Amino acid sequence: MSSPVSRRNFLQTCALGALALNFRPVLGAAGSRGPAARTLAWDQDWLFGGKFTAAAATPGFDDSGFAPITLPHCAAKLSWQNWQAESWQEVWSYRKHFTLPPDWSGLRVFVVFEGVMVGTTPTINGHELPEHLGTYLPARYELTQWLKSSGDNVLAVAVDSRWRSVPPDGSVKGVKRVDYLEAGGMDRSVRLEAVPSAFIGDLFAKPLDVLKPSRRIEVSGSIDAAAPSGQPLEVRVELKDRGRVVASARQTVAASEAGSNEFTVTLSGLGDLALWDVDSPQLYDVVATLLAGGQPVHDYRVRTGLREARFTVDGFFLNGRRLLLFGLNRHEIYPYVGGAMPARVMRHDARTLKQDFNCNIVRCSHYPQSPAFLDACDELGLMVWEEPPGWGYLGDEDWKQLVIRDVREMILRDRNHPAIVIWGVRVNESPNDPVLYRKTGAVAKSLDGTRPTSGSMTGGSIQHWQEDRHEDVFAMDDYHADGPGIVGILPPLPGIPYMLAESVGQFNYGAGKGFNAFYRRAGDLKLLVKQAVYHAEAHSKAAGYPRLCGVIAWCAFDYASLINAYRGVKTPGVADCFRIPKLGASFYLAQGDPKVRPVIEPSFFWDFGPQSPQGPGKQAAIFSNCDRLEIFVGGKLHASLRPDAEGFPHLKHPPFLVDLSVDGSGFPELRIDGFLQDALVLSRRFSAQPAGDQFQMDADDQELMGDGADATRVVFRVTDQFGADRAFAGGDVSFRISGPGVIVGDNPFGLGDSGGVGAVWVKALPHASGQVVLTATHSHLGSRTVEIAVRPIS
Repeated sequence: MSSPVSRRNFLQTCALGALALNFRPVLGAAGSRGPAARTLAWDQDWLFGGKFTAAAATPGFDDSGFAPITLPHCAAKLSWQNWQAESWQEVWSYRKHFTLPPDWSGLRVFVVFEGVMVGTTPTINGHELPEHLGTYLPARYELTQWLKSSGDNVLAVAVDSRWRSVPPDGSVKGVKRVDYLEAGGMDRSVRLEAVPSAFIGDLFAKPLDVLKPSRRIEVSGSIDAAAPSGQPLEVRVELKDRGRVVASARQTVAASEAGSNEFTVTLSGLGDLALWDVDSPQLYDVVATLLAGGQPVHDYRVRTGLREARFTVDGFFLNGRRLLLFGLNRHEIYPYVGGAMPARVMRHDARTLKQDFNCNIVRCSHYPQSPAFLDACDELGLMVWEEPPGWGYLGDEDWKQLVIRDVREMILRDRNHPAIVIWGVRVNESPNDPVLYRKTGAVAKSLDGTRPTSGSMTGGSIQHWQEDRHEDVFAMDDYHADGPGIVGILPPLPGIPYMLAESVGQFNYGAGKGFNAFYRRAGDLKLLVKQAVYHAEAHSKAAGYPRLCGVIAWCAFDYASLINAYRGVKTPGVADCFRIPKLGASFYLAQGDPKVRPVIEPSFFWDFGPQSPQGPGKQAAIFSNCDRLEIFVGGKLHASLRPDAEGFPHLKHPPFLVDLSVDGSGFPELRIDGFLQDALVLSRRFSAQPAGDQFQMDADDQELMGDGADATRVVFRVTDQFGADRAFAGGDVSFRISGPGVIVGDNPFGLGDSGGVGAVWVKALPHASGQVVLTATHSHLGSRTVEIAVRPIS
């Protein structure tokens, strides 16, 4: 987004001198990113005042009654379920006092909001700036001409979280028109940037011909100048591998006029560089430095990877080898705070998808997601489909212009991420609109011609699509059944690359039931045990079509919704909203390399309660990457099994099926031994005896930074004596915390609705250090304690 502040006003009011090209960089200053540049993470020391009033935007307003907060921040107090959209449908008041650092003299200053739900109107020292509409992409404002070089500056922000005509919102049907709830507030980070009067404003490192010895990177960018340059400008571009320069090039740039000046530099001689791949995600830094009179005045850094990703009529190819897409959709919605989670928590989702669920791709449904999440995908080798905000609905022409803008801003923000292999350029499952989608596709091609375009479609959104193919890849959301209880997968269309952007979802594939089925952990056990099998069937059937690029199934995590939801939580995820795997995840957990991590994951509970008095029953599924399983019931060999390769012929690791209709009156123990060839590599035990049940609690991280935002998940559960989740366990959990941290979550927490598991997050206090001690007490199974160190920020 270009600055709402005109350069004419900037030149009239800022006595910065002729381009400040003689600025001497102060190296080593906090937040420094390079010559003559400063970037400050600006999430600390904000004030939240509740509902907005006009007086709260004035510099002299008494904000002593405002609550100190750290970003990201949710404006409403939420539980993990039963969200009420009315609780955040307001205009909210945020304020920040600040003093400019002394070494920022002569620099232009910008504030960048990474994401605000949903309208942003800043006021700097009493001067109101234009409103930015949109939630998931940055809003950037130049503040320079209104700043005080010394003394207190005040930035007031009115955050409009009401239902607005902004994608994905706008329908007269209100929040029920969108499948996911969007809790209001400043739910992403803010940063303050200071740059010279002429600076590099954008950089795109575009790898070309990466499979040839002539592989190269074309680096294009722009120089933003407040005034014509009186001396030569030069751009030096370097490619670095862990700090070592491996290629460089220079170009002179004529900045004879104020405004944007484009440049393109080619880095060649890269034939020996390693490629980015899902198994070896090699990354490089590209640093462009602006020099004036031979002296560096600014630099701009991006990270990239060299890889070729092609969607063809013969499937998907990464770096020349065919690879079947195997993934899940992800919503960036969390209990208690909506999208307002810090970077550590966002990155954890990427690790879950890649390392636990063995996915090689994720779809960012249905909006651009956190930069921290995308950074983690780059580092882990998790490919990404990214798309603009939206869900089914198309508004008027002004609304559509925002869709076009969002596609543009999404690509400009994220095109340096090697993990992104395809751009979604249409609103999810929307009616076909050839005029709109020709425009969004053209924007994508103009900004990045290296990636194909697509968009998720249903039967109702493909009318006349084949007559006017305005995307490169046909992506279907395929939920059809081939009969009661049978997953159906359509064959690819002829003559065009084809993939599934969604499958399985919340259907149970029962006759006439459709979306009435819920895979809720505390729901119907007969449905819970089928979810993993349905996912396995979908992936196996899709892999049976050699031309199909693969499947991104619906979905990874449960999320807040008012459509086909139970108490405000929609439950199609293979993990719940706390990111705790359900039975449905057992298929994904078992698809990894057994030599790295052997896995045995039953898609059932070993329980003889009211929902399963005869145990798991016939055709009980066990997902494993072992070659052979031996099943022992009550200490006696019950079955020796091989995977069902006939029923699931195209899976790397098909499920094992066994008849476990047994007499549970004596609470027999279940033992499953897993073998690779003839070697025992894993043995798991499961207890039916509830007398041995226990309460467990674990934190994802043992250390946090004391910045007021950093947080880690703490999972608690009722298990059997061997650590397996106990079906439908109840009771209440209460928490006590000491040290420099706070609990984000319900206290007490009732386990009945969550199926015996749950989570809260522990968030570090700002400007703090020390040891956090969290104690959780179950109503009848005792207490557990975790300790988390909080380190001071430097």
